[in-house]
Amino acid sequence: MRFIENNKVFKLDSKDTSYIIAIVDEEQFVGHVYFGKKIVDENVNYLLRIDESPYVPSKNNRDRVSFYDSFPMEYSTHGIGDFRESSLQVRDSKGHTACKLQYVSHEIFKGKKKLQGLPGTFGDENECTTLEITCLDKDLNLEVVLVYTTFENLDVITRSVRVKNCAKDSITLTKVLSTCIDFDGVNYDMVSLHGSWARERHISRKKIGYGRQAVSSIRGESSHQDNPFIALLDNNATDESGNVYGFNFVYSGNFFTQIEGCQFDTTRVVMGINPEDFEWVLQEGEEFIAPEVVMVYSNKGIGKMTRTFHDLYRNNLIRGEFKDKKRPILINNWEATYFDFNTEKLLSIAKEASKLGIEMLVMDDGWFGKRNSDNSSLGDWIVNEEKIQGGLKNLVDEVNKLGMEFGIWFEPEMISPNSDLFRAHPDWCIHIEGREPALCREQYVLDLSRKEVVDYIYESVKKVLSSANITYVKWDMNRQLTDLGSIALSPERQGELFHRYMLAVYEMMDRLTTDFPHILLENCSGGGARFDPGMLYYSPQIWCSDDTDAIERLKIQEGTAMVYPLSTIGAHVSDCPNHTVGRTTPFETRGHVALAGTFGYELDVTRIPEEDRDMIPTQIEMYHKYNDLIRRGDYYRIENFSENHGFDAWTVVSKDKNEVLVTCVQVLGRPNYHSRRIKLKGLVEDKMYKIEESDEIISGGALMYAGINVSLYGDYSSKIIYLTAV
Repeated sequence: MRFIENNKVFKLDSKDTSYIIAIVDEEQFVGHVYFGKKIVDENVNYLLRIDESPYVPSKNNRDRVSFYDSFPMEYSTHGIGDFRESSLQVRDSKGHTACKLQYVSHEIFKGKKKLQGLPGTFGDENECTTLEITCLDKDLNLEVVLVYTTFENLDVITRSVRVKNCAKDSITLTKVLSTCIDFDGVNYDMVSLHGSWARERHISRKKIGYGRQAVSSIRGESSHQDNPFIALLDNNATDESGNVYGFNFVYSGNFFTQIEGCQFDTTRVVMGINPEDFEWVLQEGEEFIAPEVVMVYSNKGIGKMTRTFHDLYRNNLIRGEFKDKKRPILINNWEATYFDFNTEKLLSIAKEASKLGIEMLVMDDGWFGKRNSDNSSLGDWIVNEEKIQGGLKNLVDEVNKLGMEFGIWFEPEMISPNSDLFRAHPDWCIHIEGREPALCREQYVLDLSRKEVVDYIYESVKKVLSSANITYVKWDMNRQLTDLGSIALSPERQGELFHRYMLAVYEMMDRLTTDFPHILLENCSGGGARFDPGMLYYSPQIWCSDDTDAIERLKIQEGTAMVYPLSTIGAHVSDCPNHTVGRTTPFETRGHVALAGTFGYELDVTRIPEEDRDMIPTQIEMYHKYNDLIRRGDYYRIENFSENHGFDAWTVVSKDKNEVLVTCVQVLGRPNYHSRRIKLKGLVEDKMYKIEESDEIISGGALMYAGINVSLYGDYSSKIIYLTAV
């Protein structure tokens, strides 16, 4: 990363990527020049077309608005003539909304600063370099710092923004996005991840032309419906070829990202906090920090983008003891018992599970207050000793005696109307005074913009975690935010509630992981409604979906793995008929699909068929054999179940290319066909690989270009193929 002073150019280079910014005209506009395949040139300012009409204002002030409406601003602002999507919008003390930014100074330094109060990627001075460009609206005296970090050994550039009010009068921010890039041309495709509860992150690919195509959430969470990720890619880009630009927002609340095809055949991409229901008042000297966007460029298709995201998140986002550690194989009692359990039932599951090699028992919802269904007691984090006879410590100790660890479920952000906490503090939920708030799942959301609420809830959780040898927490969040109102915020600050809520969630998670560094934290939000990089900063794994059906999970996990590492994907073997879709699949197939994730069990091991129970030790052995490879290796998609509904296949290849694990799932059997032939990816052509099952030895070239034959019989059948270099 360097500043070429003669040309007023910033050149940010990573492994195969260049990102170029230029300062132009006497008014010091910050322009976006280039983002793509690495180039050696230090001056490509001709790409800005400033020698063409309407020219820069110093040469043609009569057409200033036309300049604003066509120039590729590095950070677009509202109200001065750029009628494309803006990145920053304000309201000053007189009610005006115009803002104009000009370059003032910059700083380049090794390493990366932490974003105060927010999750973000991290790196030391040997891994990354940071550029901070300070801009100013001279009329508002508003300072905006554009922050870029380049990870030199990856094709990654991150962006964030700091906005500071340097004036005496207050100013209200009504939109602060984190990134803005203008691309030449409009012939692109867009990939995004969509769905709903039980079918999260299905892949969508569509052609982009003129106009605006947005992906967003206003639910107070990143959501089941839309994930804070998009990719802009060549029309002909595939998994292994073509230009791909991936954008992922490191935030777990409301987000907005948009691709806009513009009048002069350019395409603008923006991403950041959703401006709907967002306002933030800045008094003199106060600063607002916008969350980070991770940008990944790939010149070798979607697959390379995927592996870059995986490497960055495993090494430079996930933290703590479990950053690169095999996770314990757990059994969760939710689908086994739902709310109908007691100490005796849990211990019966634990005793049988421990014999089979399962390493942890997780007690899910229903252990606290008077919680015998989902209509009471959230907020009353006191053990129900009518269910947990002898108390929590006694249960945990008995589980530990079996050689197993113990985990527990919480939903700290919620409150039930039928709870002691609500009866004592009915004003502690998010609500609008005088309006009855709407219920969802018979619960309200706590007003975490209030410090006393945050402290009370966290201390309640901490007390439980300190009372016994608990080594795992499942943190759930089962409803969206509505009826936005807080009695703790003044009328002009009600628009801050969404973001303040999210900052408080991050604060609680930071306190938990600091106070209990040995605890494995798994995030959950009605399944996969907060599967985003913001959560991964605090928890190394996230429950992928409440739908545990192996076939439905193929699409869910395929979309999730496009961006997020396999080691982060919460995946369990569950009972059949499946509780969500009623489908019955082979126990072996359920194990193979869950292996492409954290791997665990969610069933009553005392009641499943004996032939299934007898298979568990083999599956556990399989997990221990392959987990290091799955957790650390490179992921390649072989067949796309989203496109080919009859068959799915993927592979994980070790970094040294010496180990390969192929997983194949036949969704529907085919009559009168030969075996399927699949072509592997990511191997070394002249290395020889031994197939464990058959002892055949085949070159990497043959495996990739000629392929191997896979025979499967029956619907929902599967197999894994393990190869090692010889």
